[in-house]
Amino acid sequence: MIYDIRHVTTFDYGASVKFARCNLRLKPIDWPGQRLDSYALSVHPAGRTSPARAEAGLANVTRLVVDSPVRHLTIESRSRMTVDRLVPVPDASDPTLGEIAAMARASTDLSAASPANYIYPSPLIPLDQAIADYCAVDLDPSRGALEAGIALARRIQVEFEFDADATLVDTPPHEAFLQRKGVCQDFAQIMITGLRAAGLPAAYASGYIRTIPPEGQPRLVGADATHAWVLLWCGPVRGWVGVDPTNGIWMASDHIVMAVGRDYAEIAPVDGVVLGSGAQNMDVSVDVAPLESA
Repeated sequence: MIYDIRHVTTFDYGASVKFARCNLRLKPIDWPGQRLDSYALSVHPAGRTSPARAEAGLANVTRLVVDSPVRHLTIESRSRMTVDRLVPVPDASDPTLGEIAAMARASTDLSAASPANYIYPSPLIPLDQAIADYCAVDLDPSRGALEAGIALARRIQVEFEFDADATLVDTPPHEAFLQRKGVCQDFAQIMITGLRAAGLPAAYASGYIRTIPPEGQPRLVGADATHAWVLLWCGPVRGWVGVDPTNGIWMASDHIVMAVGRDYAEIAPVDGVVLGSGAQNMDVSVDVAPLESA
């Protein structure tokens, strides 16, 4: 599939902002099964942009500096992506979870995509015994990695309620877990907590899903904003395999990876410092339009 993606972030400030320095992670990365064909970024009414180095995670980072007073700021990114990713099929030859955990611990890969980077807790996804016990039901070490991953994602999808008013962006996984409610970020964080507690490499994926579903198929939850799901490392042959606990499905042709990190803090689409005295309101809209088959 070929997709046109439009991502618009609008800030309205209660008082004039004199200076802002932000990191933008709005340009999708190249990842297995997808290719970035074109990208354009615009900032209005003012702002200077320059490439920056990703300090953590796998992301394309742009530095934005606004050094003239503004009351409103609009950041718009447009991407064209080609996605050619099949739905994974579990196989009897897949390594078990126990084998995956052992291979990850023994890895000498020092790259940002190394499974060893994603075994341990991170600032926003700490260890949690209650979540670990919940997820352990599906994570028997003798079970095939892909089979176990999709089973856990589907159980979360069934047993948790999608409720955009239940949590905030900084709600810890334990709180969302206790109320069994939240959004895609919460469900991804809960699943990652459980996988890491079992010694498994699990990464936080930020990206998009198509806005309009294929004819005859239901619309995916989370299609109007950036989406979050889980990447589980399944050995050197399978590599990183995506599972979406919000929708209970695999990452396939409807998913577009924007960035990958240990948690949201490493790959937030927009973060930084703003100098001003008033409150701010942020609005985000996303549209992922399929063009044609590639």
